[in-house]
Amino acid sequence: MTTPKSLQTALIHSDYQAPPGFSAFPNAIHHASTVLFKDVAAMRSGNWKDKNAYTYGLHGTPTTFTLEARLAQIEGGQYCLLAPSGLAAIAMANLALLKSGDDLLLPENVYYPNSELGRWLSQDFGITTRYYDPLIGAGIAALIQPNTRLIWTEAPGSVTMEVPDLPAICAAAHARGVLVALDNTWSAGLALRGFDLGADIVMQALTKYQSGGSDVLMGCLTTREPALHDRLALAHMRLGLGVGADDAYLVLRSLPTMKLRFDAHDAGARAVAGWLKGRQEISTVLHPAFEDCPGHDIWKRDFTGAGGLFSVLFDASYTEQQTDRFVDALKLFKIGYSWGGANSLVMPYRIAGMRKGWRHGGQLVRFNVGLEAPQDLIADIEQAFAAM
Repeated sequence: MTTPKSLQTALIHSDYQAPPGFSAFPNAIHHASTVLFKDVAAMRSGNWKDKNAYTYGLHGTPTTFTLEARLAQIEGGQYCLLAPSGLAAIAMANLALLKSGDDLLLPENVYYPNSELGRWLSQDFGITTRYYDPLIGAGIAALIQPNTRLIWTEAPGSVTMEVPDLPAICAAAHARGVLVALDNTWSAGLALRGFDLGADIVMQALTKYQSGGSDVLMGCLTTREPALHDRLALAHMRLGLGVGADDAYLVLRSLPTMKLRFDAHDAGARAVAGWLKGRQEISTVLHPAFEDCPGHDIWKRDFTGAGGLFSVLFDASYTEQQTDRFVDALKLFKIGYSWGGANSLVMPYRIAGMRKGWRHGGQLVRFNVGLEAPQDLIADIEQAFAAM
């Protein structure tokens, strides 16, 4: 027999419990800041780090635990931590693994916010940040110092599309006890198995193919080693990083179709890139599946596919003003950062200021081929050439 309650109390403390056994395809959305414990013993035995219990909304709910487990499985890892963006995941790794006096190595073509974060670490945190040629391969051994603690790689570079020799970099780093983190966003973990090639940490910007809707900001770090995961999890807790349950649900909802979408992006991008390769306006197509792209042989060895993102270099006779006019003339390709959604995107880059040692001439424009019909995208580009 329940104790009689006033109406106000009954509105808060209901006796109703939904019956167990409900099953459906969608994952349930669990909203929570406060997590309730059965008793004091359960509260004291719960451990947020190894996730043997639910302790607080920031440390996870069934919704986020499910997403983390599925992402780890896709990547071939064991542990996964969610972050509010890809950059937040990068920052989490850096702050977990580096301290004042340490040395960090970044590729010269690294995702620009990662490079900017490296400059900030050098300026205000006493962490040396140095940059290396992304095609250096085993030669990176000569750059590793006694205080080098972390090497970032990006496969391929998300603007220049240069493909690094990840196994060679990892072998050189591990010989000196240095960790390697891989930004594997370009392949979404579908076309490149970073752990199998030696990476210690794999970062994904889930904003891209995992979301697929151009409406979610999220990132993650995946690992295999328990001790390394514990270091990252501690930073995750100290920084208060968390993601909303609704956003986690949106990514979970998109995962079943991710491979189908990724393959469609791949096919469309190769069709558009192949057509561009025959145009006199374009000097080089920077698509890893094409022979002209730096690191193409590495791509053939290590990757099983590609997505929708590639770049082109215009013939050196075209000025920035002309290529800007070309970009402005596009109708189906919208001007915007990111990729992985259904809509095609385009972005011009002043690459000389981003990539030290860039030896190629011509204006660089990056395309994200969405899920539109390739022939319509080609027609759009053709009319923009005429306007240029």
